[in-house]
Amino acid sequence: MGGRWIERWEPEDEVFWREEGERTARRNLLFSVLSEHVGFSIWSLWSVMVFFMGPQYGVDPAGKFFLIGTATFVGALIRIPYTFVVARFGGRNWTVFSALLLLLPTGLAFAVMEPGTSYTTFVLVAALTGVGGGNFASSMTNINAFFPLRKKGWALGLNAGGGNIGVPVVQLVGLLVIGTAGAVHPRIVLGVYLPLIVVAAVCAALFMDNLAPVRNDTGAAKEAVRARHTWIVAFLYVGTFGSFIGYSFAFGLVLQTQFGRTPLQAASLTFIGPLLGSLVRPVGGSLADRHGGARITLWAFAAMAVATSVVIYASLIESLAVFLAGFIGLFALSGLGNGSTFKMLPAIFLAQGHRKGLAGEAAEAYGRRLSGASMGIVGAVGGLGGLGINLAFRQSFQTSGTGTAAFVAFLVFYAACMGVTRAVYLRRPAAVPRTAEDVTEPEPRPGYAKV
Repeated sequence: MGGRWIERWEPEDEVFWREEGERTARRNLLFSVLSEHVGFSIWSLWSVMVFFMGPQYGVDPAGKFFLIGTATFVGALIRIPYTFVVARFGGRNWTVFSALLLLLPTGLAFAVMEPGTSYTTFVLVAALTGVGGGNFASSMTNINAFFPLRKKGWALGLNAGGGNIGVPVVQLVGLLVIGTAGAVHPRIVLGVYLPLIVVAAVCAALFMDNLAPVRNDTGAAKEAVRARHTWIVAFLYVGTFGSFIGYSFAFGLVLQTQFGRTPLQAASLTFIGPLLGSLVRPVGGSLADRHGGARITLWAFAAMAVATSVVIYASLIESLAVFLAGFIGLFALSGLGNGSTFKMLPAIFLAQGHRKGLAGEAAEAYGRRLSGASMGIVGAVGGLGGLGINLAFRQSFQTSGTGTAAFVAFLVFYAACMGVTRAVYLRRPAAVPRTAEDVTEPEPRPGYAKV
């Protein structure tokens, strides 16, 4: 796939951006969103398939949580290699390939989704759907290279939010099938997505571009792994994206297990939270562009702690209405935090470039290459947070029959995220003695740079 390669790309040059860059970047963003959207739908496929797995399948709630967790785990791990293939093969070329790869797990699920299939087979097919989770990493790395720093929060938020909407959309498709054809026709859902995968791949081939200036940089990857801020932001992303994807996959099963909802009743509610969380993710990125990612992230975690307390209270008094209000609030707030947390990366590494004595285009180039390299690591660790949520629910339901203990653990974790965000990125640093050179070129600090 030779594809179209753009040889010159300078998004920080305002003249270049105004005359040709913005139009090209927006076109690539649009079709990147489409491909990532379908990828998220396939990754979250088993959050819908479990609705169709009645008693005749012989799979208990713990087994269903494990199926969902398997897809989450593989999707998280595969994000790391997906981050670096963009520079090797080109954003357009890899988007085409990764979209077509989704035909494999979807086609296999179509073949095996019936009573009598072994549980091991279901686990293997669920694992294969994890490739849909990898599309997020390659898409975000690609779009990060297209946009200037001042637009990254909006662009990354829109790209990720459009992809995240794939979760509620596949759940809505499942609801429509259950409501019309019944809970014995899971293949209809799969049949809907097979042609959509082909459409996403064809659109990427026709309308996207590869950036020649973006080359695979193993040095950047190694430096991103060694950078402490990569792992600090990854920890925070466990709290935001890990919550979003973990709750998205588990919400319907929690409603069935803890509140006795039927598959149709659960499916009619499941999509609401992921939809809100997806829609507000670009808002989180946009707010971070204006007010700083760390500040928005801190307030998002504080609000998530309040919403979690509401969910715990609802679980104790067994109120479905209060539980839904708190849980849907968690979705919206995690989506807001997703956008603000990811926006922190470009600003952090730009500030690090200044600390190394770089300025102008050199600092901007350093920020682009390090933030791009770190996104796969951050996305992978955040995805593993979704696995942790599903395992916590599995253990909580096995031991006590409710998810209350899991929510208490989540509340403690959100408090820890608040502490880390404030201590590392918002606490004003102590004054540092300055030389004359320092006065003319002040040392940027994360707390001042709208990280």
